[in-house]
Amino acid sequence: MIRSLLSRWGVAALALACAVAIQADPALAQAATPPKPNAGDTAWMLTSALLVLLMTVPGLALFYGGLVRSKNMLSVLTQVFVIVALVAIIWVVYGYSLTFTGGGGLNAYIGGFSKAFLIGVDANSTAATFSNGVVIPELVYIAFQMTFACITPALIVGAIAERTKFSAVVLFTVLWVTFVYFPIAHMVWYWAGPDAIADAAKAVAAAGSDAAAKAAAEAKLAAVKADAGLIYQWGALDFAGGTVVHINAGIAGLVGCLVVGKRIGYGKELMPPHSLVMTLIGAALLWVGWFGFNAGSNLEANGTAALAMINTFVATAAAALSWLFVEWAAKGKPSLLGAVSGAVAGLVAVTPASGFAGPMGSIVLGLVAGGVCFVFCSTVKNAFGYDDSLDVFGIHCVGGILGAIATGILVNTALGGVGIPDYEAKPGELSVAAYEFAPAVIAQIKAVLLTLVWSGVGSFVLYKIVDVVVGLRVSPDREREGLDLADHGERAYNL
Repeated sequence: MIRSLLSRWGVAALALACAVAIQADPALAQAATPPKPNAGDTAWMLTSALLVLLMTVPGLALFYGGLVRSKNMLSVLTQVFVIVALVAIIWVVYGYSLTFTGGGGLNAYIGGFSKAFLIGVDANSTAATFSNGVVIPELVYIAFQMTFACITPALIVGAIAERTKFSAVVLFTVLWVTFVYFPIAHMVWYWAGPDAIADAAKAVAAAGSDAAAKAAAEAKLAAVKADAGLIYQWGALDFAGGTVVHINAGIAGLVGCLVVGKRIGYGKELMPPHSLVMTLIGAALLWVGWFGFNAGSNLEANGTAALAMINTFVATAAAALSWLFVEWAAKGKPSLLGAVSGAVAGLVAVTPASGFAGPMGSIVLGLVAGGVCFVFCSTVKNAFGYDDSLDVFGIHCVGGILGAIATGILVNTALGGVGIPDYEAKPGELSVAAYEFAPAVIAQIKAVLLTLVWSGVGSFVLYKIVDVVVGLRVSPDREREGLDLADHGERAYNL
């Protein structure tokens, strides 16, 4: 009985000691109880994933479909829809793992296969956000990032529409997401997370004057910071995919239209959009879905998500008006196609800056993007004579470049931006680093150049491989007939 009492007193004393220790050091409490997802954040991210899917099907499909001739409407719808289905499967098989896990010796460029087939991921797994101690369900994060992977190759379709084989589109998509998209996404977005950096920074502070301990802690902090993609290590900012999605797809589209060649009759025959009504519906769905794209990229339902939302409103509106009035001045008439094209240009440009810039900076960015993209889609395109069917390069690549570089400027708090995030200065909470113009802009330019080279050269090689294996282009007779019947044996319209 005495032993029993002593044993109980010992347990009670140990419990009391642990409670006092935890109260004295809240970090122990946090370590003892892993963070759990917040229901509001989870609900917002579930909604955002669906909004981005809405952008692609039916949004992008209708936007592109309305811009082609009626004999190719169904082919564009099919290509976009099938790309989404195809990439969704690839993503869970190996795409997520290659993008968001460590890649060992190649970690700067690509991840590994530790989560191939979603090994080790279940309903209780969590993924880090951008705040210390805040997580969301990993399956939600996987689904959200899946929608980005799905829409990016679908964007390329617009540059090579109306003359490319369906089999070529399918094979190219498999190769392109594997060798171009996943590496770029890893280089831009993969990092150890805020808690890993905070823990390592705390260890440095705790080492105090102990030289050996401090050196070891600093080495650990350096290793944690190095556990990131190359572009992330450079300090480049891309809130929602200016480089990963738009520059990436835009330059691939330009290379594609040059490799595939011009449509029969391009520059000699009129090739007007067959349904601007469909295009407007698609553009409206793109704008609505883009709120999930931009505001959802914050991964939390908080003030930064609200900032990304308002920026997505005003930059888009400014760019639509900018394109409309520039075109009105240049051509004498304002067009619906110009307004919706400007809106998409504004959406593209604000994407990398949406969570970093202030609303006034976003308006300026939209005004610039609308005018510049109009010039590239008209004057520059006509001067060089390339057949980018639906202006993927002029809107997505050019708009993405503008937005990516401008992010390095508009993030400045002096211009209404939120500042560059710093997870080391005050371990455990997010602070803002001192802004320096040259390093910030140079990091953005380096990210743009690497994306252009990686995607441009990689896409060229992949187009050539596809051309050898299945052939890129349909025969002249099938092109004149239209891809709806030639490739799919059905029509978009039976009137």
